Amino acid sequence: MAVAFHDINSAAGLKKLDQYLLTRSYITGYQASKDDITVHAALSEPPSSEYVNASRWYNHIAALLRISGVSGEGCGVTIEGCAPITGEAVATPPVGDSKASIQFLFYWLIWYNAQASAAEDDDDSDVDLFGEETEEEKKAAEERAAAVKASTKKKESGKSSVLLDVKPWDDETDMKKLEEAVRSVEVEGLHWGASKLVPVGYGIKKLTIMLTIIDDLVSVDTLIEDRLTAEPINEYVQSCDIVAFNKIFGLCNSSELLGNAI
Repeated sequence: MAVAFHDINSAAGLKKLDQYLLTRSYITGYQASKDDITVHAALSEPPSSEYVNASRWYNHIAALLRISGVSGEGCGVTIEGCAPITGEAVATPPVGDSKASIQFLFYWLIWYNAQASAAEDDDDSDVDLFGEETEEEKKAAEERAAAVKASTKKKESGKSSVLLDVKPWDDETDMKKLEEAVRSVEVEGLHWGASKLVPVGYGIKKLTIMLTIIDDLVSVDTLIEDRLTAEPINEYVQSCDIVAFNKIFGLCNSSELLGNAI
């Protein structure tokens, strides 16, 4: 299902984009994708500092495009109310910068194809990101949460050990504060274990950390999306990846697991 944005170059559109990125690092998923390029290309200029989340996202995508590029496919995004990029603009890239010209053409083609594909989809496939939740939906969500909570009391839950890679925004991120922010997350059924810093490149290090969870109480995906990559921790954390996920069948030392997994 395609994600839809409306007139993102207007003040109202930028405000909605900023709100959408409040709890997200990327337009869709947990890594940069073509959806990010599509929205990035549709913006006529970088968002001002007034839009904190949108500005952070825009600068991060711009940095990725300069350094390593973006390979993720994404889930699809629709941009409505934005003027299309003209063929003349593509035909007149900066003189003497062939690499930048090729990148510019490549990203424009991705954006153009995404718009053409979205136009062929049924309008019902679009998601209104900013629609208000109805009373029926709220009641149903509360009932589901209550049912899940009640069921966890009746079952004897298993445990799993998980190894996470927690990546900072850049080489200037304070890794000590990043680890403190990660360990500050307290959830019933979650226990943080051993950790170590692992060099990635360009002076950047990632935090590799073990955690033990009670399966019926903790969802690792929810932990990543709602806590580790959400405010205020996303001031330090750019993304999280699950390196290993194993059921616990016996007692073992988390430091030994960490050393074997790296």
